[in-house]
Amino acid sequence: MRTPHAATRRGAFTRTMTAAAAAWLACAAAHAQDLPPEQKAVAAADAAKDAKDAKGEKDKDALPTVMINATRVSSSLLKTPVAVTAITQEALSREGIHDVRGLSGTVPNLQISSGADSGVQVSIRGIGSSNFTEIGDPAVGLHVGGLYSPRPQGALALMFDLEQVEVLRGPQGTLFGRNSTGGSINILPAKPEFGETYGSMEVDVGNFRKRQVNVIQNIAVNDSLALRATLTKIRRDGWIHQQQDFTEANVPANGFVPDGVPDVDQRRNTLVKGSRYYYNRDEWAARIAGRLKLGSDVEWLLAYERFQNNGAGEVAMKDCDMAAGTAFACTGGKWDVKINVPGKTDMSIGTLRSNLVWNINANSSLEYGFALADQRRSQQSDDDAGYQPIPSQVTVHLPVGADGDFGTWPIKDEGSYTLGSKYKSQVHELQYKVHTDALQLVTGLFWMHEKNAIDYAQEQLVTAPYGFPTSQYYHQPDRQIDAKALFAQADWKFAPTWTATLGGRFSRDKKADQGGQVYGGWDGSTPAYYNGLFDPGTPGTPGFRAHNGRDLTEQMGPFAGPGAYGLWGEPAGNDHSQTWKKFTYRLGLQKQLTPLDMVYASLATGYKAGGFGDKDDACGGKECVDGPPGPHYNFFPYKPETVTNLEFGYKGLLLNKRMSLSATVFFSRYKDMQVTGDFFAAKVKHDGPCPDDNPTCDIVTKWQTVNVGVVDIPGLELELDYKPWTGARLGAFFSYIDSKVKDYPSYSDSWNCGVRADVGAPPCPDPYTGPIREFAGRQILDITGHHLPLSPKYSFGVNFAQTFQLGNGWELTPWVNVKWQDKMYFSLLNLDNAHVGDVQKAFAKVDASVKLASPKGWRAELYVLNATNKMTRNSAQDGGGFVRGYWNDPRTFGLRVGIDY
Repeated sequence: MRTPHAATRRGAFTRTMTAAAAAWLACAAAHAQDLPPEQKAVAAADAAKDAKDAKGEKDKDALPTVMINATRVSSSLLKTPVAVTAITQEALSREGIHDVRGLSGTVPNLQISSGADSGVQVSIRGIGSSNFTEIGDPAVGLHVGGLYSPRPQGALALMFDLEQVEVLRGPQGTLFGRNSTGGSINILPAKPEFGETYGSMEVDVGNFRKRQVNVIQNIAVNDSLALRATLTKIRRDGWIHQQQDFTEANVPANGFVPDGVPDVDQRRNTLVKGSRYYYNRDEWAARIAGRLKLGSDVEWLLAYERFQNNGAGEVAMKDCDMAAGTAFACTGGKWDVKINVPGKTDMSIGTLRSNLVWNINANSSLEYGFALADQRRSQQSDDDAGYQPIPSQVTVHLPVGADGDFGTWPIKDEGSYTLGSKYKSQVHELQYKVHTDALQLVTGLFWMHEKNAIDYAQEQLVTAPYGFPTSQYYHQPDRQIDAKALFAQADWKFAPTWTATLGGRFSRDKKADQGGQVYGGWDGSTPAYYNGLFDPGTPGTPGFRAHNGRDLTEQMGPFAGPGAYGLWGEPAGNDHSQTWKKFTYRLGLQKQLTPLDMVYASLATGYKAGGFGDKDDACGGKECVDGPPGPHYNFFPYKPETVTNLEFGYKGLLLNKRMSLSATVFFSRYKDMQVTGDFFAAKVKHDGPCPDDNPTCDIVTKWQTVNVGVVDIPGLELELDYKPWTGARLGAFFSYIDSKVKDYPSYSDSWNCGVRADVGAPPCPDPYTGPIREFAGRQILDITGHHLPLSPKYSFGVNFAQTFQLGNGWELTPWVNVKWQDKMYFSLLNLDNAHVGDVQKAFAKVDASVKLASPKGWRAELYVLNATNKMTRNSAQDGGGFVRGYWNDPRTFGLRVGIDY
C-alpha cells in the first residue's frame, strides 16, 4: 500500500525536477535574448530539406546530415531533442558486430550481458532486466523496423543489411512500442530501392575457422515496385579448450575412493569437435522484402525474415586470473573446461512485417504496421562446467547414516534443458501523424499479444543429504501476455525558435498462465528421480549407494517427459493472471540557438509491468515455521518498476559544419527496480542448530524476481563526430554515470561466504534473527550508495579513419578504434576484491583495419578486433570459492573481400 508520506516524496521530487527544467530553459531564453537579430532567425529547415541534405552535402568536408526516427518521424539527429545514437551498417561491419550483443560499450552507457536460456540482458544507464523467462519483460525495448520485438532471445538474431541502428537512452514512455524504463534499440533494415537494380557480395574468413558470407540483391522492377533479398551465414569454432567430463569423487579421507566409474552423468557426454564447442557460431539469416507504391499517396512495405541459430551457446567459465594464488587456482589452461553436457541450440525465428502508409495530404498521414513472429527453440547447457568442490570443502563422510548428511558433497553435476518452446507474438500499431510549420503530432494505438509455450527442466544430480538427484520440470503450455496502449505526442513551435513537447501514454498489461504444471522438486531426501529404475538401498544400511554417472538412464528425468516425475507426487498447478495499468508522460522544451545548434530539456517517465513466477512450495517440501503444515504454494509476484528522468541536452554543428557535438546531462529516479535472483522464500523447521558450514540450513530460497526500493542515477554523455581535413573522420564519446542505491533494506549478502576470510574480503553478515519476518535468515548488508550492475562510472571511445587517394580511383583507408571503460560491477554487492569480487576491472579494447577499394566496386579489408587480446567478462557468478562468468571474445582477425555490382 502506498503511504501518504511516500506520495508526498514523489510529488516533491516531480515538482523539483519540473522547476529545475523551467529554470534552466529560462537561462537559455535569456541567453537567446542577447543574441544579435540575425541569429534569432532560424532557417526554415523542414523535413524535405533535411532529407536532401542527408543524401549528400555540396561541401565534401561538411558532415552529412544523419536522419533518425527517434520521434516516429524522420528528422535530423541534431534537431531531435532526444539522447540517441545512430550506427550505420558500415560501422557495424567494421567493428565485427553481428547481433545486439556487439553493441555493448560502443555508445554511451550501453552494456550488454549474456544470460542463461539464450537470454541477453541489455542495460542502458544501469537499467536492465535479467528475467529471461517466457513471461519476463526486458527493460530496454528492442524494435525492428519500428515494431516491438518482445522476447530477449530475439536479440541474438543477426543484424545485416541495415540502414542503421538507433539507440535511444532514457525511459521510452510515450511513442515506442511497449513501455520501457531503460531505453530502446531500433534496428532499421534497408528498404528496397526504386530506380536501380544492384547487388553486393562479401566473404569474411578469420581465425577460429571463421567463415561468413553476405549477399544483397536489390531489384527495381519498375517505378512502383522494388524487391530486395539478403542472406548472411556465419560459422566459427569455439575458442575454448573443451574436454569431456569423466570426473570421479576423489576424497579418500572422507570415504570417496575412485573406482574407475565417472560420478557425473554420462547420458549426454559425447565427444564434439571445435566447431561444436561452447562459444562457437553457427547461424544464418535471410530476408526478402517488397516495396509497392499504390498510387501517389499510398506505399506498402512487406518483409519476411528468417533466422536460424544452431550454435552451442555459452558456458560460465572460471576467472583463472582472479583464482590464482588461492586454493581454487586453475590447474590446467585458463580456458580448459570439462563438459558432460555439450551445448546444443536449435532456435528459429520467422517474422512477417508490414508497414502501410497513406499520405492523406501534404500535412498528414495514416500508418499501420504489424509484425507476426514465431520463435521456436530447444537447448541444452552444462551449468556446472565441470568445476567441483575442492577436497578441503567436502564435509560429507561415507557411509552416510539414516539421517543423511547436509554438508558439502564432492560432486556438482547440474544442467538446464529447454526441451521445446514456441513463442508466438503479434504486434499491431496504428499511427496518425500531422506535420505543419508549427505542429508535429503523432497519435496512435498499440497492441501486442504473446502466446508462449515451453517445456523446461533443471537438474541437480548430486544433492544432500544422500547424494540423490533432484529435478524440476516446468510444463507451461499457455502463457499469455497482452499489452495495449493509447498514446499521443505533440511538438508545438509556439515561437520562431521555441518548441514545446507534450506526450502521454496509457498502458495496460496483462499476464496469464493457463494449464501450467510444475513436476518434481528439490527435496534431496527422496530417490524419486530414479523413477523406480535404480534401487540405491536404504540409507544407513549396508549396501546403500547413490547412483554413479552410468546408473542414470534416458527413462529418468527431463528427456523422458513429465511421466518420469510420477514418484514426486502430483504437480503444482500454475493457473494465474494479473493486470497492471499505468499512465506515463513526456514534457519537453527546445530552444534553437542558431540555425545549427540548439538546447533542450525534458522530463519523461517510463514503466515496466509487474509479473509472477511459477507456482511453487515456498517451504521447499519441508515444514514451514509459520502457518499450517503442508505445502505453502506461492506465485512469488512482483510489482511494476518505474523511472522518472530529467534531462538537459545540447546538439550543434560547429566548425563550418565539420564537427557535430551532442551533450546530455540527466538525473533518473528509479523505483521498485525488478531484480531476479535467489531470494528468501520461507523459514522451515530444523532439528537442532544449523552446522557452521551451512548456517542457513533452515532457510528456503527460490529463484524469483523481487522489487528494490529507490536508486538515483545522475550522468553525463558526450558524442562527437569530426572531419578535421579532407578524407579524415574522427569519432568519440564519453560517458559518466554514478548510480546510487538509496533504499534496499533487505539485501542479503551470501556471495562466496565460505572463502572470503581466506582472500582478505569482508566476511558475510550473520543470518538475521530479528523480528522482521521477511528478513529471516537473510545475511543483511546495507548497500546504500552502491552502484547498479552493468554501469561503469566512466567510459570513452575514440576512432579515427583516413582515406588516401591512390590515383585512378583507388582508395586506401586505415582505421583504428580504442574504447576504455572503468571497472563494472555485476551485482548490487559491489565487492572490490582481487579474488572473489563481483567486478570486471577497467580495461581498454583496440580494433583496427586497413581497407583497399577499387574504382570497379571490389574491396578488401584486413581487420583485427581486440588486438591486445584482453579477456573480459560480461557477467559474474558465485562459483563456491571463485568467480565464473560469460566471456567476451578473444583477439579475432581476418580478411573481408567484397564486390558491388
